[in-house]
Amino acid sequence: MTTQRDPDTVNLRLILVSGKTQDFTFSPNDSATDIAGHVFENWPAGWEEEQVSSPGILRLIFQGRFLHGNVTLGALKLPPGRITVMHLVARETLPEPNSHGQRNREKTPESSCCLLL
Repeated sequence: MTTQRDPDTVNLRLILVSGKTQDFTFSPNDSATDIAGHVFENWPAGWEEEQVSSPGILRLIFQGRFLHGNVTLGALKLPPGRITVMHLVARETLPEPNSHGQRNREKTPESSCCLLL
């Protein structure tokens, strides 16, 4: 993980479910697993109530999708020098990749209705 701010770093603002935030700086080569490990080892002051027992249950959510462990920040094409916001949650397992998207791509007729009173 990188500590200086330079044009080749990615600045992340991680948000917990509680709404607490913390900024971190990483290399584009860092993966979601690397980030979880770094955050676990450098758990911010003020996040004590949310402390987890293992880095393996920390998950990143970016643009509504869980990032799988091997996804690097560079692969996401995040803008260097700007702050990118991600959510950090404690979750034992991840949903299967594209499990929701696959359902949406299937050409099965489906309808839903909502009644407002």
